[in-house]
Amino acid sequence: MGRIFALTLEGRIYSCKHCGTHLALTDDIVSKSFHSKNGKAYLFKKVVNVTTSEKEDRMMITGMHTVVDIFCVRCGSIVGWKYEYAHEKSQKYKEGKSVIERFQVSGPDGSHYLPSHEAHIGGSDGEDV
Repeated sequence: MGRIFALTLEGRIYSCKHCGTHLALTDDIVSKSFHSKNGKAYLFKKVVNVTTSEKEDRMMITGMHTVVDIFCVRCGSIVGWKYEYAHEKSQKYKEGKSVIERFQVSGPDGSHYLPSHEAHIGGSDGEDV
């Protein structure tokens, strides 16, 4: 198992809801208006303490993207995905950024989010299944 980074900025950390491992900072949020097939999600410019799956092409609401799923390095829970390549020119800003599903993390205030049945609502980029 690799080294786990401990973020030390109290009150600004998103953590894995299953094991408490630090994943991202509020300072690294690019957008709070993302949705996945499970509900609301955040787009981050940087996440830590994750491992990735193999690359795969997925058709999402905003078009075809090459992505990797991201998993908590400590407990292995899937927490979201990372954009490796955007096939649509208008979606290039997502490349290299990661989406973390809100129901998979504890917020900076310690709150837990529940999965939603509102998936695929405006600004979404969940899988188009």
